[in-house]
Amino acid sequence: MEKYTVQDYIEVLKEIGEVKDLVNCQSVLDKVVNHLSYNSKEVVENTMFVCKGASFKVEYLKEAIKAGVFVYVSDKIYDVNIPCVLVKDIQRSLSSLSAMYFNYPGESINVIGVGGTKGKSTTTYYIKAILDEYAKKMNQKETAVISSIDTYDGVENFESHITTPESYDIHKHFFNALNSGMENVVMEVSSQALKKERVADVFLDIGIFMNISEDHISPIEHQDFNDYYTSKLKMFANTKNAIINMDADYAKNTLEVAQRDSSRVFTFSMKTKDTDFYAYDIRKDGFHTLFKVHTPSYDDEFILTMPGLFNVENALAAIATAYIMDIPVEFIQNGLKIARSSGRMEVFHTKDMKIIILVDYAHNKLSFEKLFSSVKEEYKGRRIVAIFGCPGKKALLRRKDLGTVAGMNSDFVYLVAEDPGAEPVIDISNDIAKYVKQYTDHYALIEERGEAIEDAVLKAEKEETPTIILLTGKGRETRQKYGSEYLPCISDVEYTERFLKEYDERHKN
Repeated sequence: MEKYTVQDYIEVLKEIGEVKDLVNCQSVLDKVVNHLSYNSKEVVENTMFVCKGASFKVEYLKEAIKAGVFVYVSDKIYDVNIPCVLVKDIQRSLSSLSAMYFNYPGESINVIGVGGTKGKSTTTYYIKAILDEYAKKMNQKETAVISSIDTYDGVENFESHITTPESYDIHKHFFNALNSGMENVVMEVSSQALKKERVADVFLDIGIFMNISEDHISPIEHQDFNDYYTSKLKMFANTKNAIINMDADYAKNTLEVAQRDSSRVFTFSMKTKDTDFYAYDIRKDGFHTLFKVHTPSYDDEFILTMPGLFNVENALAAIATAYIMDIPVEFIQNGLKIARSSGRMEVFHTKDMKIIILVDYAHNKLSFEKLFSSVKEEYKGRRIVAIFGCPGKKALLRRKDLGTVAGMNSDFVYLVAEDPGAEPVIDISNDIAKYVKQYTDHYALIEERGEAIEDAVLKAEKEETPTIILLTGKGRETRQKYGSEYLPCISDVEYTERFLKEYDERHKN
């Protein structure tokens, strides 16, 4: 990997207008930067260090200096004895520094970005499944993925706890994927990543806008819906081929922005034929969803084996992506048939089918509305039990939204822990309960998710009417955020399999 001098990095920052001052930098301008880091634990000799974060402390910088930092980049000057590159926006600066440090790997790999309030993860994995099917045929490497579920770049493979990582990590994943022989990477693009400039130097070959609904409104995220929506729209400025869901709220405005900022724009819909890609003849066959799609050059039928009628919308975005990438239709069909998104719309049931548990990551108003609507259509006649919570100190509007949707549509509601962070779970659950009880008195506050799942199964066992339990928010995640730490926990899927197996043992005869 090519190495650059301090002067080289300063020139890049000057190009984007970020340099405010150079403090005692003259002596190090020609020095080669061996390593770039924003983590004091990952410093080696001759490191340029980036002081990032609202909670950054001078102690971190002093620790990094002892380990080998010889120059630092910051939006404030600290009382230390090494040179400083003083910048205006530390997040924006880190983005360009990172892209340069890794030699702009995103320019040599196809980058597909998926944005929106709902459907990002599922669409991401639909696209990956299609591209991986084609890669097998062409003897190519599988597709890299950066998502809220997990991250895989050919070198690293781990469970994620953030939708879109820090800019440094994004470019590191691009670098790993490129050097692993991968040709494509598909990633979720969050509003926070756009607002905080994490993807300022990420250029998308294809950028998908799934939908928009009020979410992530809080003092530490977006101050209001306008801030949230305009942050989402920033994606188009770095997008070559934009794909827009015309069934979404504000679709006309979104389309206008995309047409202004992106090179080419494609549209899709489940409701109107006045789009480049549209679905029709949508129907159920057991647990499978069949539908036909009209594209600019063909009409064909596709099958989804993952439940949820709303997933046709996600599939349309994936089909449009594959079309733009010239993937033959048979690989699109095969990919969608086998596509799975870990922890998304995973269905488990007792042998006698009396109890079905649907595990999903649904966690905002739009995803809840679509989930309940689809379940009522696909699992008619069943009691509906909801198990969910809300995160601590952020996305505060969710408490009203999820409580209202669940209260209106459930026969029973369990309110549980869901990454409470520094906020007491009981306070979060009581906030949600205010809205649940406007529609039903049938609810319980149980912090431990496993305890709530077991109780739901035992109660459903005694009911005459078959039950579907909607277990949302955590999927296959094995960590729960308490305070500032992510602590190990048993996943919803593991609990589900355990308690359904116990039910089946009790009903052998």
